[in-house]
Amino acid sequence: MNTSIPCYGIIPARYDSSRFPGKPLADIWGRPMFWHVYAHAQRARVLRKVVLATDDERIKEAALQWEVPCVMTRHDHASGTDRVFEAAAKLGVEPHAVIVNVQGDEPALDPAVIKGLVQPFLDDAVQVSTLAAPISPERAASPNQVKVVTAANGDALYFSRSRIPFDRDGGEGEILGHIGLYAFRMSALERFVSLPQSPLEQREKLEQLRFLENGIPIRVVRAERYEAHGVDTPEDLEHVRALLADHTCKIRSI
Repeated sequence: MNTSIPCYGIIPARYDSSRFPGKPLADIWGRPMFWHVYAHAQRARVLRKVVLATDDERIKEAALQWEVPCVMTRHDHASGTDRVFEAAAKLGVEPHAVIVNVQGDEPALDPAVIKGLVQPFLDDAVQVSTLAAPISPERAASPNQVKVVTAANGDALYFSRSRIPFDRDGGEGEILGHIGLYAFRMSALERFVSLPQSPLEQREKLEQLRFLENGIPIRVVRAERYEAHGVDTPEDLEHVRALLADHTCKIRSI
């Protein structure tokens, strides 16, 4: 067990989005969305440092205005994970460090889940971790909600857009919904970006399958009462604004 692991939070924030261009700059109570993500992540005391990783000068300028540390990255990354790796490399993080990919469209992020996400790395065997929580059968039916099944030790067996496991006898067993927050050892992150897209990753359009197909285990942490509130569309933004209406992030000074 290693009890002195350096942990860093990196928030990937790109400007271009097919469904919501400029999303990181979307206004929530007078501040850009990325600021709210940063403010919540900062409260996770397990993180030594939290930075924004972007490819856009407009986001960089806003980060400077709101005093959010920012790293500029390439524009042509295929995924947020690739952007996180570039930022971590530019920061010069330790080879044994743990990097938390803090989703840039989760302005209502609960800092407590970050602590749970990095806890498994006290076990030197753990290379990657992510979150999951029980979901309803109705939610499980949606291909937009990724599902995961795990082994007895908590490692992921498979992620899918289909409902898994399939209840052959018509029962209503527990279904775990994946929550897209990840933590990686720097070495695992470096290996991931060096690998080509895997066959199952391409079919399901789920990049975490690249880890599993290449023999890199993912430890799944249960977050029983956590519900993600990601912003994918302008309609989602209105929901999050209402959610944060009386939240401490509305206060001018934290």
